[in-house]
Amino acid sequence: MTRIAIISSIAYSLANFRGPLIADMIACGGRVYALAPDYDEETRARVRALGAEPIDISLERTGMKPVRDIADMIRLAAVLRRLRIELAFNYFAKPVIFGTLAAAIAGVPRRHALIAGLGYVFTPDGAPPPLRRRILQHVVSQLYRIALRFAHRVFFQNQDDLDQFVDAGLIDRGRGVRLNGTGVDIEKLFPSAPPAAPITFLLMARLLREKGIAEFVEAARILKRDFPDARFVLLGGPDPNPGGLTIAQVAAWRDEGVIEWPGHVDDVLPWIRNSSVYVLPSWREGVPRSTQEAMAIGRAVVTTDTVGCRETVIPSVNGFLVPLRDPPELAAAMRRFLDDPALITSMGLASRSLAESRFDVREINRRMLAEMNICPLDGPSEEVGQKPQPISPMERPPSDPLGTMKR
Repeated sequence: MTRIAIISSIAYSLANFRGPLIADMIACGGRVYALAPDYDEETRARVRALGAEPIDISLERTGMKPVRDIADMIRLAAVLRRLRIELAFNYFAKPVIFGTLAAAIAGVPRRHALIAGLGYVFTPDGAPPPLRRRILQHVVSQLYRIALRFAHRVFFQNQDDLDQFVDAGLIDRGRGVRLNGTGVDIEKLFPSAPPAAPITFLLMARLLREKGIAEFVEAARILKRDFPDARFVLLGGPDPNPGGLTIAQVAAWRDEGVIEWPGHVDDVLPWIRNSSVYVLPSWREGVPRSTQEAMAIGRAVVTTDTVGCRETVIPSVNGFLVPLRDPPELAAAMRRFLDDPALITSMGLASRSLAESRFDVREINRRMLAEMNICPLDGPSEEVGQKPQPISPMERPPSDPLGTMKR
């Protein structure tokens, strides 16, 4: 039985984003320890329900505090040594850097990392980066270069990020593995027919500028002039990153009547089912999980023609790609669905088909487990997610949270 450590800086992400991977590791005979710094009783119970053992560690999610980070790394190495870990899998920036180094210090024989997007530091905002950000980019790049020398496999969710790391000399190409995102469980995320009226545009994101929230609001403001009944819903809570929006700002947009904002919700699936089109005007992503979920449920997508986001749309087939930070173009793409509602259904069906062929979490996990030598890759070694799948029949969901929201 292989003793596996999954190291994260956000406890809730272990069940929310890595739950199927943890379950597949256990099914392949692994004993999984889930390490994170911010467990509460609910997240601890969800990890245990997967069959893994939650382990508390000290690790800050954001910020650069060299003394604290080095101390946390040394403590983490002691934990890994005590647990006699044989394989470490790290994701998010600090776990990738300090978790990989801690695993090397602890003598963990197999060390792997997932780069699920490059985050605030490497996300351009359309202006020349200030000196502070340039320094931070340099420091983080050097930390990646040092840490990833000790990683046997580094997984990326899009080709652009992989190429950027290789071109910058942060990893050798032979150790980089491209995946089609995190993937979603297409068997549980059954497709549903979108509501006929009112047409509802949904954006799910942490309240960060780089998620394109301000552009979504401005596009909604443009469209409200001609389509006052259209609905624009934002799901998400505040985030401590430097690009975080204030609650006061988002509340002002809500009070203006441009968007509806229920804040963070634990179960987003009913909200997706009661939307018409999914919108993500992000400035950069790995491959956005929210978009994959919306596609699996059968929703057309409007997103930006940028790293990670463009992986989710075949233009004019399952949605539209728009330029970065361009609210008028975003509004024009969204208007296509208001002018021709038949596109909502036809493009939604195409999204479901694309999700089945490209974003099946079991196929993606199968590739990852084979690359980490946890389970053999059964069958032909084709590119993950390229197996065509039939389109499932559409079903109408029983719940209607959007329909009961105060307008």
